[in-house]
Amino acid sequence: MTGAGELPHALIVAGPTCSGKSALALGIAEALGGVVINADSMQVYRELRVITARPTAAEEARVPHALYGVRPAAEAGNAAWWRGAALAEMERARAAGRLPVICGGTGMYFAALVDGIAEIPECGEAARAEARWLLAEQGPAALHASLAKVDPATAARLRPSDSQRVARAWEVWRGTGRGLVAWQKEKGERAPWRFSAILIDPPREALRAAIAGRFSAMLAAGALAEVRALLALGLDAALPAMRAHGVPELAAHLRGEMTLDEAARRAELVTGQYTKRQATWFRHKRMADPARTHTIHARVGDFSQLSESERAEIFHFIRDGA
Repeated sequence: MTGAGELPHALIVAGPTCSGKSALALGIAEALGGVVINADSMQVYRELRVITARPTAAEEARVPHALYGVRPAAEAGNAAWWRGAALAEMERARAAGRLPVICGGTGMYFAALVDGIAEIPECGEAARAEARWLLAEQGPAALHASLAKVDPATAARLRPSDSQRVARAWEVWRGTGRGLVAWQKEKGERAPWRFSAILIDPPREALRAAIAGRFSAMLAAGALAEVRALLALGLDAALPAMRAHGVPELAAHLRGEMTLDEAARRAELVTGQYTKRQATWFRHKRMADPARTHTIHARVGDFSQLSESERAEIFHFIRDGA
């Protein structure tokens, strides 16, 4: 309950890919009357249910879910759009007397939600088209090198291989005359909520095993057909949905450039590298006050399989923050 003058309470459940955060969020929401709100930048795309391991229809039927599969792959999502949508869903949950359980692995989304985000002006179609053309003609590394000459502060924060973010940074610089980092320093207002956070931080070997198992399960569930249907839409390769883990690799297989086994191994490698970056981000970035953060140093396979004492500890932590 929220006392007079107090901010409403929301729970963040975060962790790297395959850590079990979706299972944990579902179990918590089911037990405490919550709404699971997606904070995964790829699970927002409706065409990517299997390849992004979105909750199943049966799981979505157990408790209310929000912001899953709500955006077409042809429309790029971003942190500013997601923040506005998430805050609206949190208000709906509060009005219904439910606990917002924000679940995902996209650190940028959590930072935007909690701390606010700069209002970057519309960059214009000319800047966007130039960024995409340069990316296609030169590749991400060369575009990153060009960015470093005009906006070194932003370039220093981006990996040269991160084509999506490099292109976005070029677009912002060309369209506004200011670098992305300069805009990001102008934080918006903090969210009018009290956040507590559960961080899942399992051992690396547990994640590696889970990633391999998940990709095999995705293939069995129709991931290849899902990617084939996505490619049939003829979308711009620079769109975020086209870069979801597993999509480029399975697309290469469908073009005859590698075997399915090779595509699977490559996808597992790329996903593993990403989980390492996610884990580092979550360990060093604060989503809630340290006293309001609970860390689980193990992978959560199924909430019901946690011991009674583990579940009691989680519920006690959440109720303390309410």
